[in-house]
Amino acid sequence: MSHPTDFNDRMLSLGLARVSEAAAMASAKLIGRGDEKAADQAAVNAMREQLNMLDIAGVVVIGEGERDEAPMLYIGEEVGTGDGPGVDIALDPLEGTTLTAKDMPNALTVIAMAPRGTLLHAPDVYMEKLAVGPGYPKDVVSLEMTPCERVQALAEAKGCALSDITVCVLERPRHEDMVAELRETGAAIRLITDGDVAGVIHCAEAEITGIDMYMGSGGAPEGVLAASALKCMGGQIWGKLLFRNEYERARAEKAGITDLDRIYARDEMVTADVIFAATGVTDGSILRGIKREPGFLTAETILMRSKTGSVRRMIYRNPVK
Repeated sequence: MSHPTDFNDRMLSLGLARVSEAAAMASAKLIGRGDEKAADQAAVNAMREQLNMLDIAGVVVIGEGERDEAPMLYIGEEVGTGDGPGVDIALDPLEGTTLTAKDMPNALTVIAMAPRGTLLHAPDVYMEKLAVGPGYPKDVVSLEMTPCERVQALAEAKGCALSDITVCVLERPRHEDMVAELRETGAAIRLITDGDVAGVIHCAEAEITGIDMYMGSGGAPEGVLAASALKCMGGQIWGKLLFRNEYERARAEKAGITDLDRIYARDEMVTADVIFAATGVTDGSILRGIKREPGFLTAETILMRSKTGSVRRMIYRNPVK
């Protein structure tokens, strides 16, 4: 019996949504319980179990760290039944472990899938990121620009005043100088405590979220996940890997990165069609969190395909056993 080898994104997409939903529901019992590690582990276990039910020959290229550091869903781990197409998988079983532990907004489970060899194998280092939503000229802003120049360029392209631009930034001490420069432009700044995948996705729905641009440094794996989402929704993102020491540079070289100074555009991080799913764990501006009802758990998932540009929002109501 021959096995399918083509990346049938239409057929695989619903299975990917189930993976995301299972992880969110597993972590739901730990919302507000103050235990980040337990919440993350619950999501990891559920996501891995569901992935291994899919008829794919999958390899985790963005995961829970290196093999020695993560008991499950580590980079390089093989998942799926093996009876299906070869695929790359990028995932964050619980984006916002702190948000979940403290019952704060915008915790998500996130996963993306693409044909084998088409997702950037980004090491677990920092990445400088810059993102805008759809509808702008190509390279309307760039990482070479100063924060002030980016706001000016985007305002000109949007046809608005600088004060009408809102920038999303991860609230960290390393961003204090950038925030200070942004404030000098008159632009508004929305600071987020965690969850920069959600922060980037906000740019794709600026009319709803009020976010025009995302900038700042965060995890490189999250950058690939965010690029996957924007490839489906539209928008531009750029990323440059940042290295704090020789050990991190060696990890990048081990992952196949040869040009350590390269700036990656969206379609260089995700070079082929991709499917993306995210499920809300806690209530947020993108998705509603898990809701407990008598005898049921209800989850909201966003499911996207870059091939068609389709964006589905799905409600899943599951009996509690």
